[in-house]
Amino acid sequence: MTSKKNDLPALLLTLLVTLGLLGGGIWFVVQRLASRLDPSLQASPSTPTDSPTANLTPSPSTVSAPAPALDTSQPDPSVLAIDGSVSLVALMKQLQNAYLQINPNLPTTYGIPDGRPNGTNAGLQNLRDGKVSMAVSSRPLEPEEIQLGLQAVPIVRDALAVAVGVDNPYQGNLTLEQLKQIFQGKIVNWSEVGGPDRPIRVINRSPDSGTYTFFQDVVLLGEPFAPDSPTFTTAQQDETTPLLRALGEDGITYSTVTQLANQQTVRMVSIDGISPIDQVAVSNGTYPISRIGYLVVLPQTSPAVKQFIDLTRSEQGKAIIRRLGFTPVE
Repeated sequence: MTSKKNDLPALLLTLLVTLGLLGGGIWFVVQRLASRLDPSLQASPSTPTDSPTANLTPSPSTVSAPAPALDTSQPDPSVLAIDGSVSLVALMKQLQNAYLQINPNLPTTYGIPDGRPNGTNAGLQNLRDGKVSMAVSSRPLEPEEIQLGLQAVPIVRDALAVAVGVDNPYQGNLTLEQLKQIFQGKIVNWSEVGGPDRPIRVINRSPDSGTYTFFQDVVLLGEPFAPDSPTFTTAQQDETTPLLRALGEDGITYSTVTQLANQQTVRMVSIDGISPIDQVAVSNGTYPISRIGYLVVLPQTSPAVKQFIDLTRSEQGKAIIRRLGFTPVE
C-alpha cells in the first residue's frame, strides 16, 4: 500500500507532462494549418523560420535594381531599331556587338534613317511614333512621357563635364552658380571668374540633345539659356565633335566625361572644386552634374527588346559599361 501511494505523484506528473506535450503538438499543427489558410498569420521576416537562409541579407553590391516588368506580347521585329542619345553612342555600339553574338539572326541599328542617332528627345519621339523599338535616354522621363506608358530601365551612370580649349588661358575652377550665369548670359567675360579680360564665347548643344535638357534642368534649374548672339551659339545638330573644334581660346561647352576624356584639344573644368573624372564623386553624387542613362520601351514590347535589356543588365553588359568608362547601375 505504501509503495502504491508513493507512486501516485509520479504517475500524475507523467500524465501532466504527456498532456502538455500533446497540447503543444496540437497547437503547433493548428498554427501551421492556419498560416497556410491565412498568410498574414505566418512568421514576420524578423522571426526565425525553418529556412536556413531566412535571416541572410545579400550585400548591396550583389543586388541589382529591379527592372520594370515588361509586357512582351508584341512580335519580334525583323530589325531591332534603336535611336536616342548621342553621348551614349559608343556604349550602344559595343552592346550591339555583344547582342549580335547571342542573337545573330536579328540585326540591330542605332539611329534613323542612316544609322546616326538623333539625340534623346528625338529618339523618344521616334519611339512614340513607332519608328524604333527602343530609345536610349540620357535624362529621366518627363511626366507626360510616363503618362503615355513609356518605361525607363536605368543602365548606366555618367557625368557631364564643362570643357574649354586646351589653349584657353583660364585655369580656374567654376562654381555651379557661375556656370549657370555663364550659360544664361549674365557672366560674359573670363575676368569675372578670375581669368583674363576677354569675352566668354558659349557654344551650347542642340535642343534635341538629352544632355542639353539635363544641363538645363540641373545647372540652370529649369530656367532658359541665353538667346543666340555673337558670343552665344546653339548647335543645330546633336554632335559633339564640332562643338569641341569650335572652342578655340575663349569658348566653353559641355559634354559627357567619356566623350572628353581622350580629347587632346580640350581641358575639363572642375565644378565646386570637384573634378568630373573623380569616379567616386560621380558614383556617390557628390559631383554636381552626374546623371543616369536609360533604355526606354513602349508599354507593349517584344521578347527581343527584353533580351537586349537583359544583356545590358547582365554581368557581361556591366563589364562593357565599365570598360567604356561608365558606372553600371546596380
